[in-house]
Amino acid sequence: MAKNIFVGNLPWNTTEEEIRDAFAQYGEVISAKIIYDRETGRSRGFGFVEMEDAGFEEAIRALDGSLMGGRNIKVNEAKPRPQQNKRW
Repeated sequence: MAKNIFVGNLPWNTTEEEIRDAFAQYGEVISAKIIYDRETGRSRGFGFVEMEDAGFEEAIRALDGSLMGGRNIKVNEAKPRPQQNKRW
């Protein structure tokens, strides 16, 4: 089963390939996605990695606080977004 990982405090110029390569050392990476601002197209400094369950916990332990592009990244299990009550 796949797990989703939050990766924060990313340098603005980090690529999805760089994130994928960092996490691939610990298991199979299904996807790596950086979140971009809709208006400016600039990185918002965070993203998500989807990994197979096998290397998920080891990747979090090893990469949380590690250096990427001169910044200490924050890595933890992604939490589902809270349900928002939309009123029409």
